Amino acid sequence: MNDHIILRTVIRVLVPFIFMYGLYVQFHGDYSPGGGFQAGVICAAAFIFYGLVYGLPETMRVIPVMFVRLTASLGVLIYISVGVITMVMGENFLNYSVLSEDPVRGQHLGILIIELSVGITVFSVMMLIFYMFADRSR
Repeated sequence: MNDHIILRTVIRVLVPFIFMYGLYVQFHGDYSPGGGFQAGVICAAAFIFYGLVYGLPETMRVIPVMFVRLTASLGVLIYISVGVITMVMGENFLNYSVLSEDPVRGQHLGILIIELSVGITVFSVMMLIFYMFADRSR
């Protein structure tokens, strides 16, 4: 795709805006439609577009496979940790109301952390799927 300069330029300009929109969906998902899953897919789509135009080696240079594997594990670890913390504090698994003195603030904090962990995990898994399919010829 080296000869498609317009496509390369458009993707280079659009990727930050697509990623920013994914972050918007992530952090406004508890007030409006959206959340971790949608945000993870949108953010991964930005880098998948980049990979389709610039190639797999360039995309793997920007986001290495080891980083994606670690963030996938980190997202799951955060999710489970919130549940374990609530159990240690004497409530049911993922009962967020014990995360703060005020139960409403605890619920809000718990949802934000859980949605963030889901977004990280979905982004990472989508990137891993893209890497596996794009690299299947090697």
